[in-house]
Amino acid sequence: MTLVELETKQCPFCAETIQARAIKCRFCGEFLNSKKAKALEAEPEMGEPVEEKKGPDKVMFRGRPSLWGMAGSAVKGLIIIALAVFLIKLPLENMLAGPLKLQLTESRVLLFSQVRFFTGAGLISVAVCILLIRVIRLKMTYYEVSPDRIEWSRGILDRKVDNIDMFRVIDLKMRRSIFDCIFGIGTVGLITTDKTDPKFDFEKIANPRKLYDIIKKASLDADRQNRVVHLE
Repeated sequence: MTLVELETKQCPFCAETIQARAIKCRFCGEFLNSKKAKALEAEPEMGEPVEEKKGPDKVMFRGRPSLWGMAGSAVKGLIIIALAVFLIKLPLENMLAGPLKLQLTESRVLLFSQVRFFTGAGLISVAVCILLIRVIRLKMTYYEVSPDRIEWSRGILDRKVDNIDMFRVIDLKMRRSIFDCIFGIGTVGLITTDKTDPKFDFEKIANPRKLYDIIKKASLDADRQNRVVHLE
């Protein structure tokens, strides 16, 4: 008589060892071809890591500061550039020589014109560099808001990534200048109990009222969920 080794498996309901081809468990009486049994067999065993499902629906807000936030700085920069152009183009040494009764030699006139040119060119270079740095700084900032935390990254050469738990938000405010109101942007400021960032700003965000309402609701929900009470 030849002994045949039978393949076995565990019952997904009672965990008893049964034959792999069995349709019904002889211990608990459950059918093994039902939808419930197949669902239990598809689940990972205890102790196996389960990949957390993440999707865009969990992110309530993501974005960067708007370039319209540069409007005020751009106007100031254009004024400085315009003054620098006038300084380069206008022959101030000839205009001042008459009223001041100055006798300027050709070499002095050339010296004054060179000083005017390099001063104006320097002002233009500084204004353009400051504007470019501010534009890059704005576009290198990224915000993301989920129900349980606020995460952001910022920096050009030294990039910083950090987050604040939503239940740490104590208060929030929205600030809008004249230019902000014209271009539909604003800054949402937070006051938190986070030791690293007790004050945090969402700078020059488009549709700031929507972000304000999102954070306000999420912080209240997080307080209730974590049973946090903020004492003033």
